[in-house]
Amino acid sequence: MWNLMFVLGILVGGFIATQFLSNPNEMIIADATKADLSALGITDFGSLMPASIFSWENLFTAKGVLFFVIGGFMVGFGTRYAGGCTSGHAIMGISALQWPSLVATMFFMIGGFFMTHVLFEPLMNLVGF
Repeated sequence: MWNLMFVLGILVGGFIATQFLSNPNEMIIADATKADLSALGITDFGSLMPASIFSWENLFTAKGVLFFVIGGFMVGFGTRYAGGCTSGHAIMGISALQWPSLVATMFFMIGGFFMTHVLFEPLMNLVGF
């Protein structure tokens, strides 16, 4: 029974947050970030998630498969392999002085930097982004 109440609370909380607590101000994005994203073909800066990436039309393209299917599998595999997610290790594990969490967080960061600075551009060219 508590599971049902938990899900109901999430739905009600999400509704309240979007209707009454959302920020009415326009999102401010740095000009350098806009230039970098424009070079990748992302020109929609009106919402939190650009429609050129996050839309139903893109789901079944090579770019969508790479982002959502393969990326989702990699996140799930990495979470299982590392014994927890990035925020769980970085926030809870390190604050509890857990050596495995420190190692996992270091490798999360190394992997993110490697993807951003080495693999990102060749992969985007491969899928025609």
